[in-house]
Amino acid sequence: MTTTLAAPVTTRGRGSTTLLVRRFLADYARNSANLLLLAVVPVAFVLAAAPSMADAAKVLGGTDNAPAVEAVTAGWSAAFLAALAMYFQVSASRAADRRLAIAGTSRLTLATARLLTGAALGLLAATVAVLTLALRHPDTNMARVLVGTALFALVYVGIGAVIAVIAPEPVNGTVIVLFVWILDVFFGPALTGSTSVVLRFLPTHYVSLWTVDLPRGHGGPSELSMALVWVAVALAAAVVVTAGRSRRGHHRSLLPRRARAARTPRTPGQLTTALRMGARDWARTPVLWVLLVLVPTVFVLLSDAITPHGETRAVLFEAGKKVTHVVDPADIHGGTMAPIAVASLAALVGIFVVLDARAADRRLRLAGQRGAVVVTTRLTLVFTAAAVASAASLALAWTVFSPSQGGIYILGVLVLAVTYALVGVLLGPLLGRVSGTFMAFLLPFLDLGIAQSPMLRGEPAPWARWLPGWGGGRLMLTGALGDGWGEPAAAMAATGWVLVLAAAAIVVLRTISGASRHEAAPARTLREPADEGTRHAAHPA
Repeated sequence: MTTTLAAPVTTRGRGSTTLLVRRFLADYARNSANLLLLAVVPVAFVLAAAPSMADAAKVLGGTDNAPAVEAVTAGWSAAFLAALAMYFQVSASRAADRRLAIAGTSRLTLATARLLTGAALGLLAATVAVLTLALRHPDTNMARVLVGTALFALVYVGIGAVIAVIAPEPVNGTVIVLFVWILDVFFGPALTGSTSVVLRFLPTHYVSLWTVDLPRGHGGPSELSMALVWVAVALAAAVVVTAGRSRRGHHRSLLPRRARAARTPRTPGQLTTALRMGARDWARTPVLWVLLVLVPTVFVLLSDAITPHGETRAVLFEAGKKVTHVVDPADIHGGTMAPIAVASLAALVGIFVVLDARAADRRLRLAGQRGAVVVTTRLTLVFTAAAVASAASLALAWTVFSPSQGGIYILGVLVLAVTYALVGVLLGPLLGRVSGTFMAFLLPFLDLGIAQSPMLRGEPAPWARWLPGWGGGRLMLTGALGDGWGEPAAAMAATGWVLVLAAAAIVVLRTISGASRHEAAPARTLREPADEGTRHAAHPA
């Protein structure tokens, strides 16, 4: 989401904040997919994920009150959507807000307007989620759940704003949002039931307890009091950091780092030059590489640490027939759940590599670079990032889990990483940054975390065979627990998905980087002010 105000808004008194909020909301709604997914994602999450999350809570030692867990899923979905909506509100509007501040708009007014806009979007998602929940459980205390879900959204509005200021680079920031959210959901009181002092510092620990009236298991102020403290602190921090980043003053350059770093290769070795420049550009964002390692690492280790011992069944295809394996979930959780983080990271990287390099690739094509070089460069960078995340996940998984067939297990994880990296390449140009990020989270979560998860059911439902993760997921699980290559249909499905997605990605990359005779010359393009607002005004996401 970007802000592309046509003219400075300098109203100081009457309705200035209201005017800004209206402008910001109108800008968000320019991409109709943003509003559509703001309504669709909570519905899909509550309907599809809530029952499975209730089952997961039983396995992980959380509450066995299924309606209570399903009620919290409304808050989780609203929180994630609110964080992303606020993140893009703030990160993509830095230059626009600075111009408004120079024109005379109060920094506090700007920060308040941004915060109210994010809160409005978060509360919209919360309302949709609660209405969906009411259809499933009409006897639930909806007034309490609605207030609790709104508190979830407000806490994450503040978190999204703070992360946007700390990590304005979209791929870094969205990974951090995903990281915080994963920790909050999977290690919160509803799923784990843990009373650990460390876990009490999770953003919505007390909000979760109050929303569904779960016992605290520890003393201190009431759950509602602590939840309101979290809301107040998160929103206050958001106002402070948002107002501070729009301060008046000289900004060293309006050109984004990727545009400044782009250079047209003039040597015969176009592919070598392009890969070297891409690697040099990514070397300027070390935070991304740290996150690609850190997120799977924490996810694997904490998944292993919180899972209680018990029994679960996994149905595999061996020697031409189905075989049921009875395993301890504490032994396999870390190894089988890590691909969720890997797939989400790969999809996010796929989205932002394509979108961030779109203008540069067009200039390179105008300068004579071959289309095959552009496509190969972008796919190589995406696959490299997916491989780094996979390597981190596999290295840590090996410390807590011993697969029966290491090579097949590794192959399954890599297939899932490549599959969702290609999905990300397609999502970016199709949906843009905001909506694409929503789907980069939702698709792997529903596919790998719910539909294919061996922790929730012995084998995937028939409809799950049509999802991108079925083939790679079955291959990974066969390598983890079984013998041989598993079901031939799974290997064929995995191969088919990779080939089809790769063909579609090549077409999309060639199309969006294609040079038109009517486009401006490269030199003029490089001199244009290319801040986040104007850049996306020319090429709306």
